[in-house]
Amino acid sequence: MTFFAKFCIPFIIGETVLFTVLAIKYFTWLRDLPKKDWKLIITNFFSLRSISALGEVISESLLHRRIFKVNPRLGYMHMSLAFGWFLLIFVGFLETIAYLGLRWIPLQGHVFFKYFVPLNGISDHIPAFDFTMDLLLLFVLSGVAMAWFKRIRSRALGMKKTTKHTFFDRIALSALWFIFPLRLIAESVTTSMYGGGSFLTGSIGNALSNILSINTLTHIYEPAWWLYSLALGTFFIAMPFSRYMHIFTEIPLIFLRHYKLQPEAKEKSYDNFEVEACSRCGICIDPCQLQSQLGINDVQSVYFLRDRRYNMLQQKIANNCLMCGRCEQICPVGINLNTLRLNSRSSMRNIPHEGRYNYLRGVDKSFGAGKVGYFAGCMTLLTPNTLNAMRSIFEAAHEQVWWADKDGGVCCGRPLMLSGEVDSAQKMIDYNKSLFAKHQISTLVTSCPICLKVFREEYQLEGIEILHHSEYILRLIKQGRLKIGYQHDATFTYHDPCELGRGSGIYNEPRAVIEAVGKLLEPTHNRKNALCCGSSVANTAISDAQQLTIATKVASELEATGAQAIVTACPLCKKAITRGTQQRVVDLSEIVAQNIKQ
Repeated sequence: MTFFAKFCIPFIIGETVLFTVLAIKYFTWLRDLPKKDWKLIITNFFSLRSISALGEVISESLLHRRIFKVNPRLGYMHMSLAFGWFLLIFVGFLETIAYLGLRWIPLQGHVFFKYFVPLNGISDHIPAFDFTMDLLLLFVLSGVAMAWFKRIRSRALGMKKTTKHTFFDRIALSALWFIFPLRLIAESVTTSMYGGGSFLTGSIGNALSNILSINTLTHIYEPAWWLYSLALGTFFIAMPFSRYMHIFTEIPLIFLRHYKLQPEAKEKSYDNFEVEACSRCGICIDPCQLQSQLGINDVQSVYFLRDRRYNMLQQKIANNCLMCGRCEQICPVGINLNTLRLNSRSSMRNIPHEGRYNYLRGVDKSFGAGKVGYFAGCMTLLTPNTLNAMRSIFEAAHEQVWWADKDGGVCCGRPLMLSGEVDSAQKMIDYNKSLFAKHQISTLVTSCPICLKVFREEYQLEGIEILHHSEYILRLIKQGRLKIGYQHDATFTYHDPCELGRGSGIYNEPRAVIEAVGKLLEPTHNRKNALCCGSSVANTAISDAQQLTIATKVASELEATGAQAIVTACPLCKKAITRGTQQRVVDLSEIVAQNIKQ
């Protein structure tokens, strides 16, 4: 049987380029993985983690469940293209088996099967396959139509802003848009001449045979298949150099993530899977406050990942990010955007010079003794009302406390880490760990979510429980060690700090503490969708005036609740929001300390 025609050449060239580039990329990335990552892969490959990864591939790479949550219409568009094309390939393979039995057929024989059916003298058609393939083609074409419409009116699919494309993106996108319409034309012309088809290709084929002469159909028959092959070949050649590389990167990324591989503070080979898994869908643009509130349109995660992938990342892009996590929590691929941003900064700015750490030697300004240690953090020291409130709470609960930095000391290290100075941060981490061990604390409480996050993720404090003061205060209340008076006429609204909420998953505890004091009124954006205060220590690019603009907009939303006071649980957020409003702004600990029952 014959399964080759000249028009197949563009497709064959395209598939050859695609699989060659993929093989080179995969081999290089996997080869350069550190031994500990390979150990995780080998340990977890034959485990239930592989099954759960396969489930996520189906739900996210094919069905696009997360995008459906953002907007059902957008989700349908992505799902129809991904799942629809997958089903066309899968059912197409079953179709060739149904017609020819189990035998080896070159890939182009499967892809252009409708062309090779009459060429090989097959005249009996299987209506069930004709109908199914037509239905799937219509399914995919509906997604293509929505993609065309999205370029004209993206808001209809829930997106205010869409991404700016690279050269290869434009080539691949244009080819993709025409693959399935050209397939429809080629298969319809074939049915007009040789029969077959169903409600879609068969109907169009009958219409063509009634309108055009057999001579005209003969002249357009081969060109129709040439155009379809050219579209496929062009798409495959551009794919590994464009945003559509995500199709072949997201799947292995999901498996590696289930095997517990993850990016770290310094770049490593695994990062390539995360960077190239970005489809540049643009969903991360709208949540970015730099875009929505400051009009900055070229630093969002989609552009950061694009520039990093093509080795053209500049500090002005890497540094201009609040790292608030709003984009990360909505990313349909689940890319660790903040960590990738951090390790990009590290590769640009990290200066591992030992002499810079001499000032740490012998620094210990702590005092007191107790199994509970309190680490205020730099920003808490700059908001003394929080520090005083925590003192009152400790005293009311009769807690013996070791004060790590009440009179100053060293930083937790996270601000340096966020700026890219990973080695400097590690020196601070090592020093603080030795300090905690020296004073033999079993519980470490902090009022700063920035400190909390680095303590939990980087310090590896075995045998030491790490609590934010909201968790600690709620525990004291539940244990009956802290008596709080409820104010029936008091109303509060709560601002979720980025590092506490999205960063550490602490949403309920601060609310429970507030509701022990008075009535809580929620703002429009809260919990995982809460707005950033704008004064993130992660951003070293925007000006003070721009920070104030963001803070003012955030404060206005909190004011709109009508609450008597704005409560937050982060000293940095407190300072930022205070600048943007005339409303009373307090830390969570302050409203507790003010309502302690003696």
